[in-house]
Amino acid sequence: MLKKTLFALAAGLLFAFGLVLSGMTQPAKVVGFLHLAGLSQGISWHAAPGFWDPSLALVMGGALMVTLIAFAVTPQKAKPWADDKFHLPTRQDIDGKLLTGAALFGIGWGLAGYCPGPGFAALLSGGLDAAAFVVALLVGMWGAKRWLV
Repeated sequence: MLKKTLFALAAGLLFAFGLVLSGMTQPAKVVGFLHLAGLSQGISWHAAPGFWDPSLALVMGGALMVTLIAFAVTPQKAKPWADDKFHLPTRQDIDGKLLTGAALFGIGWGLAGYCPGPGFAALLSGGLDAAAFVVALLVGMWGAKRWLV
């Protein structure tokens, strides 16, 4: 149990560090990336208002490359390093609840400039916007479990 907890803590800290380093905890940078209409104004690598900021595409591309390399060099294992078995979803259908949740996630990310990981990582900076986002996220999760699941 301790190995699993320490592994989860180390992975979470590494993930949070990557989010902060890449700028994903800065809502203006995220909104600048999602603001595709800003392409008509030009490209800005510094989250200038009204311009499209493509820098997060490089972050996503870098993460994809690391993942592809990890899958290629890691042999197929019977179990993960820090658990007794893999926990994979069994459902493969796409239903209205999934589509509604995905749409709400995207709308919330676009409006707030946070998704759950960066929202929690941004709490470390003490910003009220991150705290408000996390509270809204938790209320939304509670509501979804109560009325939708």
